[in-house]
Amino acid sequence: MEKERLQKLIAESGYCSRRAAEEFIKAGVVKVNGRKAEIGDKAARKDIITINDKKLDFAQKKRYIKLYKPRGYTTSMADAREKKLITDLLKGINERVYPAGRLDKDSEGLIFLTNDGDFANFITHPSAEIKKKYRVTIPATVSEEIISRLSAGVNIAESGELAEMTASCEINVLVREKPKNPGQKPRTVLEFVITEGKNRQIRRMCKAVGLDVSRLKRTSVGGVKLGMLKPGEYADLSEKELKILKQKS
Repeated sequence: MEKERLQKLIAESGYCSRRAAEEFIKAGVVKVNGRKAEIGDKAARKDIITINDKKLDFAQKKRYIKLYKPRGYTTSMADAREKKLITDLLKGINERVYPAGRLDKDSEGLIFLTNDGDFANFITHPSAEIKKKYRVTIPATVSEEIISRLSAGVNIAESGELAEMTASCEINVLVREKPKNPGQKPRTVLEFVITEGKNRQIRRMCKAVGLDVSRLKRTSVGGVKLGMLKPGEYADLSEKELKILKQKS
């Protein structure tokens, strides 16, 4: 049996993503046939591969779940200090699933969970250019000039850091609301359509042009929508939804 890179094999087992597998290998908790593994090692499915002394199971059923992440929950499985993980919302799921992508703690909306490493890699890899839509509420009036700047790409690096430009994106105005009462702030709701996945990207984009974000909700990924899901609810992706994703909508 042909051997494959260890992190790819771990991802195929459904234990975690390739990126997380590399971190486990670096941490020294991965063993192949009893020997501590190193980055660059290869293995085959017939080998005994363990992580923290737990043997990988290549026979488990593949699961593809969409979940409405509520605000206050984190998608990071690596931070043991976090008390509210999105996996805590899953009840009756026997397979070990993990997030395919991320959504920051203060944001809400659609995220996928899976135990299919190839699927997770496809969804998160920049080369796939998966479109993600966000409903972004700004407690201010946003001019067309600002929208044009954001659409063209902005530098989201912090002061003193090397420039980090965002790619061009699509931004649509959904709501422009003027104050109805004295002391009330105007409100603008924008729809961002991006294909990148930089950390806290939209919040950092808005900050770069002097805007605050009061609410950020991801409404669709690759053509798959939240649908009727409410915060904290989840469902298995349908065959139709999986097909839509593979078409890279």
